[in-house]
Amino acid sequence: MKTQKNILLVINPIAGGTDKRPIIKAFKEQVAAQNKESHVYETTGKNDKEAIQELVSSKQPDRILISGGDGTIREVADAIKGVSVTIGLLPSGSANGLATNFDIPEDLDRQLAIALGEEYIDMDLLDINGYTCLHIADLGVNAQLVENYEKSEIRGKLGYLIQAFPTLLNKDFPFKVSIDCDGKIYQEEGILIGIANANKFGTGATINPTGKMDDGIFEVLVFKNFSVKGILETFYDDAHLDPDFVKVIPCKAVKITAEKPIAFQIDGEFMGKKETIHAKMTSDKLRIAIPKSFNH
Repeated sequence: MKTQKNILLVINPIAGGTDKRPIIKAFKEQVAAQNKESHVYETTGKNDKEAIQELVSSKQPDRILISGGDGTIREVADAIKGVSVTIGLLPSGSANGLATNFDIPEDLDRQLAIALGEEYIDMDLLDINGYTCLHIADLGVNAQLVENYEKSEIRGKLGYLIQAFPTLLNKDFPFKVSIDCDGKIYQEEGILIGIANANKFGTGATINPTGKMDDGIFEVLVFKNFSVKGILETFYDDAHLDPDFVKVIPCKAVKITAEKPIAFQIDGEFMGKKETIHAKMTSDKLRIAIPKSFNH
């Protein structure tokens, strides 16, 4: 890999509701200490994709660091499709699902060391209903939780916990779906239908223990019921989920059809209620800097 000389930081100033000035300061100091040139772009919510593309074209960075949540990462991923560049993660969103899956530490200095390091993965990208998906999308109880969380004023894991109880009492669950996976049809009923490129939710719960993010396939997960034992098992990194609790269907392309509109989310962003979901593995890859200890 060529020596990094020009490094861009894309930062979402409102992600997670925290002050981003310490991140910008540490980034500039680290880059200057390595005799490299730094550039910072703060997202505004308007024409960010085009602005990032213009910066990448004009500055031609050797690496792009991203500070924000999964939505910011997705925006950069869409902006740099077709560009050969490694990205590094400085997670600062409310729920940092992708960073959780890569075991990115909370310490900023360690994050910078990983983000500027030489270990990386060429991660698969999914297309779901025309949107890029980085790690996990789903229909059902978790997506409903995401919607309820977005409407609440309490952020972080406490906000998710508070919303969990009314969500679990929702009369929409369980629900019936037809799953067409690579031409094979399944008729299923469950409380959550996941489309997983990764292993974990941003909360750290392991829902897809055998999934790999660079193997060219994703897994459709049918969570069949509210099982306290099954839910508790998801909090272990070496989880082995009971097949009576979750059914796993490996796919390259899938069409999921529900009997009625059900809450749907992609990478922690509520996308409304949907009856039909189309998902497929794309030919695009996203090169991401990872810890040396990450097992892939």
